[in-house]
Amino acid sequence: MSALEPFGARLRRAMDERGPLCVGIDPHASLLLEWGLNDDVAGLERFSRTVVEAVADRVAVMKPQSAFFERFGSRGVAVLETVVREARAAGTLVVMDAKRGDIGSTMGGYAEAYLHEDAPLFSDALTVSPYLGYGSLGPAVALARESGAGLFVLALTSNPEGGEVQHAVRADGRSVGATMLAHLAAENAGERPLGSFGAVVGATVGDLASYDLDVNGPLLAPGVGAQGATAADLPRVFGPALRNVVPNVSRGVLREGPDPVALRDAARRFADGIRDVVAGA
Repeated sequence: MSALEPFGARLRRAMDERGPLCVGIDPHASLLLEWGLNDDVAGLERFSRTVVEAVADRVAVMKPQSAFFERFGSRGVAVLETVVREARAAGTLVVMDAKRGDIGSTMGGYAEAYLHEDAPLFSDALTVSPYLGYGSLGPAVALARESGAGLFVLALTSNPEGGEVQHAVRADGRSVGATMLAHLAAENAGERPLGSFGAVVGATVGDLASYDLDVNGPLLAPGVGAQGATAADLPRVFGPALRNVVPNVSRGVLREGPDPVALRDAARRFADGIRDVVAGA
């Protein structure tokens, strides 16, 4: 049995204490160059550790995008291990944005990499893709429960291509996205104060009135900031589920670097704006 409280309980407390903002760590080449850094492992490490040192002690969640570390091979993954460890040590929750999805023992391997307490990349939660069937996530669900971690399942993403899968209607008349939300509601049934199994729902997706977003779990909402959504858009998109939304801002904060003070100020502005909207809803 894990010594950790369930992810949902830890996330609820962090959101209540620090506000619901999630800051992404996306060290892609253009941002490294904007910061005056080389697009190499040294630049990757300088960028990532600066972001962690600037904001990890004041936001609820940080979300490193694994791909931007993996592109440098094993040395990049070693930097990612350091980022995860130092961010968690500073008191923020880490959501690993790796969007893993496979079947059987392979899904189990991915789960071991990110959700086993002794793994170098152990994170508080992991993004996963259910589009080999929700049941294919079983190994990750089981290990997350055992370790006190969580999952964020891709449900209603904001990329234009997503609609051809997520809004497709099944034989039972329910869309694929709605089916994923229903599975998550079942996973979280009876959990208090918040379930540990959340959905990824884009803040730029538009009107979701036909979807039941009340899954008793968190809703990770990318798209605030550079992608066009604002804090003021959140009540319209998420409705009664607003209190469980974790808005993610990446470039809107990261472009303020490399000055740590500017990074902190940007994170504070976004956090304050989101907190005000949630409080007034």
